[in-house]
Amino acid sequence: MAKIAVLLSGCGVFDGAEIHEAVLTMLAIQRAGSTYQCFAPDMDQYHVINHMTGDEMDEKRNVMVEASRIARGDIKALSDYKAADYDALILPGGFGAAKNLSTFAIDGPDCTVNVDVEAALKTTRSAGKPIGALCISPAVLAKVFGDVNVTIGQDEGVAGAIETLGCTHTCTDHGEIIIDQAAKVVTTPCYMLDANIAQIADGAEACVKEVLNLI
Repeated sequence: MAKIAVLLSGCGVFDGAEIHEAVLTMLAIQRAGSTYQCFAPDMDQYHVINHMTGDEMDEKRNVMVEASRIARGDIKALSDYKAADYDALILPGGFGAAKNLSTFAIDGPDCTVNVDVEAALKTTRSAGKPIGALCISPAVLAKVFGDVNVTIGQDEGVAGAIETLGCTHTCTDHGEIIIDQAAKVVTTPCYMLDANIAQIADGAEACVKEVLNLI
């Protein structure tokens, strides 16, 4: 039974983790006979978005506290993550990956990555353990590693930014994955495409299945 760390970036597509992608990733892990533990950085969100109107709200929220909504309270600070305790690491998408885990949504290829996120990714890769990434989160991997083959679907602007970082981008469609065998990185586009929840489930399941195969 594999134990998978799931890195969340808040709660809600526009300012945190994409809830469908997060939940369906956890479901795929459980259905594959493995277990998961959710992590999130203990930090303020970049901003808070009203998900009905798309407007920014004049308040502050904590990424870890918000992510605990998805994790049903069972969440750990990313600063406590140790690659030795887990068999793989998976990052669901959502704008939180590009606003909280990194500043990719604001700064593109010139973005910075949260120090705990960077440490988690680097120690996991150094330990030879696989990493999965959904939706926009492969951009975080691109910034940290700079030498991996990933996909975010078919968005030319984001793909170009990823290639600027030294990575290879491969176009994909619904439910498809890209596997970088050497780096042990698996990526899938999910809501970077115009998708429905069933297609998200297909992508999450395919990503989780291959991550488990790489363990």
